[in-house]
Amino acid sequence: MIRFMCLSSGSSGNCYYIGDEAGGFLIDAGIPIRTITKTLKAEGIPLDGGAIHGVIVTHDHADHIRTVGVIGGVYHLPVYATRLVHDSIANSRFVQDPIGPSRREIKIYEPFTVAGFTIEPFPVPHDSAENVGYHITKGDFRFTLATDVGHVTDDIADYIGRADHVVLEANYDPEMLRSGSYPEFLKGRVASPQGHLSNDEAAELLARVYHTGMKNVWLCHLSKDNNHPDLCWKTVEQRLFAEGIRVGKDLSLTALKRTTASPMYLLEP
Repeated sequence: MIRFMCLSSGSSGNCYYIGDEAGGFLIDAGIPIRTITKTLKAEGIPLDGGAIHGVIVTHDHADHIRTVGVIGGVYHLPVYATRLVHDSIANSRFVQDPIGPSRREIKIYEPFTVAGFTIEPFPVPHDSAENVGYHITKGDFRFTLATDVGHVTDDIADYIGRADHVVLEANYDPEMLRSGSYPEFLKGRVASPQGHLSNDEAAELLARVYHTGMKNVWLCHLSKDNNHPDLCWKTVEQRLFAEGIRVGKDLSLTALKRTTASPMYLLEP
């Protein structure tokens, strides 16, 4: 049985865990190392006991990388990222510890293996040095994560559509963003093709690529100021319902909390 957990999701920090009895890995590490170790330990997963085989990084913004230096430089666990992301991390003022020899460079569309999982990076538009989503498989297990999505591309739709378990950004409600307190330049950045994905855009994508094998969808990276979990969930639920897709019967839909860890989900292929 494969296990999945969101340790944190949002602009304050992002971190996810995927693994099974043979071991697992983190996706991003943008929260304090003490939070990571404490949360994993509560699930019987020691960070330094051989159960974690590394961290795969989506992109180089602070809320995704703050702790990768500690994981690579102190715990000596491999840190997987593209060359552009690694180079940006090396020059980031938010990462105090150098990754050093734990650096592992990956390339878009080239699968690699961590803890027995096959991981394929694909490009995701965002205003970072580079940003990737991940399509993760093991046997019949198929999982796709795409966060900090400026706009939906054919690649993103394809990889989301391949998955039975999906983590997809639903960052903001357009009306909350328009009427909110953000300065105009920041509103423009969020809503730009290199910014973030709205609830409506996430809903439209899921309605388009849904298939009967899709079991779980987790909505991630919700804005504290421009979104609300109930609104986000309802927007997606209503769009799916319009296509005859019934949340709670045809698939499970969850809006992930920003600073509180999710339960540990047990996922079947």
